[in-house]
Amino acid sequence: MTGKLALPSLIALCSIALGRPVLSSMAIMGEISISGTMIKEHYAKVYPNDKPGAIPTSAGMLYRFIHEIKIGDYIVFPSKVDRIVNIGIVEGEYTYVDSEKEYVQQRKVKWLKHLPRTSFTQGALYEIGSVMSLFMVKNYADEYLAALDKGFKSAVESTGDDETVGATAEDIIESTKDFVLKELSRNLKGYALEEFIASLLQAMGYRTKISPQGGDSGIDITAYKDELPPRILVQVKSQDSDIKEITIQSLKGAMTEGDYGLFVTLSHYTKKAQEYLDKTPIIKGINGPELVDLILKYYDKLDEKYRDMIPLKMVYIPVPKSDN
Repeated sequence: MTGKLALPSLIALCSIALGRPVLSSMAIMGEISISGTMIKEHYAKVYPNDKPGAIPTSAGMLYRFIHEIKIGDYIVFPSKVDRIVNIGIVEGEYTYVDSEKEYVQQRKVKWLKHLPRTSFTQGALYEIGSVMSLFMVKNYADEYLAALDKGFKSAVESTGDDETVGATAEDIIESTKDFVLKELSRNLKGYALEEFIASLLQAMGYRTKISPQGGDSGIDITAYKDELPPRILVQVKSQDSDIKEITIQSLKGAMTEGDYGLFVTLSHYTKKAQEYLDKTPIIKGINGPELVDLILKYYDKLDEKYRDMIPLKMVYIPVPKSDN
């Protein structure tokens, strides 16, 4: 079966393949000598509403589709319509088709096999599930190449447990945590982070009061579990650098007898600061990863504006049987 390799939704195996639709207004795309800088500049003009950080990625995929894919490279295309994994080989050079069709950047591909997703391990499926339209398949390239052999044994036919399940689940969890922490760092600085922490504490069942800006004497939030003591004094830092011991000591100095302290940071604590926390049990320190764990635990109780800021969807993922 022979067809045209069109953009987007292509995944390259052993090479690079592409991504974003079309710079259809760019007739010069037919010139293979065009540089990556020229593509990036023109891409920004054609898609002025794209975020600045996304332009290099999208333009880079387009450049690689034109220049770096070679005849003889293998392509993996996971179709979402019929949930079939298609494996093919590139047979033609890049061509620009000047038409009104959506996909004008094309390469000729001969499709060699069409296999159900159950033919592959969970790890292999996860790797080709990237949100990017074009990238190199690295970790499970051998598995997809092996699928072209006549004696290929699919994952559903294999005996024993899928050993990639545990790694896949861990990758998904870590990717989610990385995303949450990045969104916090990008969107919440200074007082905005204090308001978020107050909202998170409310989701955890605490009553909170945010101190007036500029006059808090080192205390950003005061929290109570109920109408009675103890009082919890909270200090929040959105800085990227690690928290030093002297900063935590300032929180301790603002506390009175019977108070408890809570220090929250998006980063981490220096070695001395952590030692000070270990020796001062009335002050609890929460670092960035620990904050993310709390957010995931109480996510459904967070204020809607914060759930919109950190959009997550509850899903089930496969885990090793021993973890159940």
